[in-house]
Amino acid sequence: MAFQTTDSARQSHQLKIFHDVAKALTSSLDLDIILQTIMEKVAAYFEPVTWSLLMLDETSKEFYYAAAVGQGCESVNALTLKTGETLARWVVEHGEPIIISDVNQDPRIQQTSKDEFFSDACSVVCMPIRTGGKVLGIIQLVKVDMQIYSRNEILLQTLADYAAIAIENARAVHRIQELSITDDCTGLFNARHLFTVLSEEVHRSERFGYEFALLFIDLDHFKRVNDDHGHMIGNKLLGQVGQSLRENLRLVDVAFRYGGDEFVILLPQTSKNAALLVARRLMEDFHSNHWLADETPHLSLRASVGVAGYPVDATDPQAIVKRADEMMYQVKQAGRDNIGVAGVGIVGLEEGPQ
Repeated sequence: MAFQTTDSARQSHQLKIFHDVAKALTSSLDLDIILQTIMEKVAAYFEPVTWSLLMLDETSKEFYYAAAVGQGCESVNALTLKTGETLARWVVEHGEPIIISDVNQDPRIQQTSKDEFFSDACSVVCMPIRTGGKVLGIIQLVKVDMQIYSRNEILLQTLADYAAIAIENARAVHRIQELSITDDCTGLFNARHLFTVLSEEVHRSERFGYEFALLFIDLDHFKRVNDDHGHMIGNKLLGQVGQSLRENLRLVDVAFRYGGDEFVILLPQTSKNAALLVARRLMEDFHSNHWLADETPHLSLRASVGVAGYPVDATDPQAIVKRADEMMYQVKQAGRDNIGVAGVGIVGLEEGPQ
C-alpha cells in the first residue's frame, strides 16, 4: 500500500482517519452511520479479505452481525479454542484481543473446528470494543496482512475505542428517550407517548387498509385500595397490573398508563370482535389473579373496559380514545366490572350480548 511506505505518510493517513471518525461521532447520533464510517476506515486501511462487526445483545448476551463483508464470517465464529470457547466468547470473557497469524498452525485452535475456508494460511484478528471493563462488540478481520496489522495495532484499538464511545452514546440517548415516554410506576408507556404511537398507527392503517382496536381500562374502586392500604400498596398494585397487561398481550400490542388508574391498550390489525376476546381475557385475569397476595391476602380487583375500533368508530387518534373512554364510562354508569363496545353497547363478560 503506497501510503504506508513512510512513517510520516502512515501517520498522516491515520490522522485523517481519526479526523473523519471524530467528525462522524460529533455530527451524528445515528449509531449505524458512525459504525459504518469506522468499519469502512478499518477495511480500507487493513484490507482484510473478510471483516465483520459483531455486537453483543445487552439482554440475551448473544452475538449478532451489525456488519459483515466477505465470505467466511460464519466459519470464523465456528472456530473453537482448545478450552472449548469460540474466539468471540473468549474475547468477551477476557476483554482482550485475539491475534492469530495462521489458524492452521496456532496451538490454541481446536483443529477439528476448521473447514475448507482455512485450507490456506489464514490470519484472524478479533479486537474487542469495550468500555468500563465490559465488552460491547468485536471487530473481526480475516486474512489480513500481519505486518500491516503489527505496525498499526494501536490504530485498530483506537478505532475500537471510538466504536465503544458511539455505542455507549447511542444507548444513553435511547435510555433517556425511554425515560421520557415510560411511566415509572407501571413500566408501561405514558399518555404522552400514546398519541404519538396512535398517530403512527392511524397513518399505517390508512395506508394499508388495516383496522385496529383500542381498549380503555379503568380500575373499579381503586381509591379504596389507597384509602384502606395506603399509596405504597396502591402503587405496587398498579405495577403488578402493568406487568399483567404485558404478559397477556401480543408482542405487537402496546399498553399505556393513561393516568391514575386508567390504562389504554392498542391492538394493531385487530377487529373489534377480536378485541372483545382480548378484553374478556384481561377481565378473567383481573378476576382470577391473586393481587399482591404476600401483602394483602384478600385484595380483589375489578375493571371497566371500553372498546372502540378504527376506522368504524373514529378515524383520528383523539376521537378513537374518546369513543373507547365513552364506552368505559357507560360501563361505570351501569354498575362497573364489565365491557362496553362502541356501536354495540355493554356486552358482558361471557360470549353473546346481554
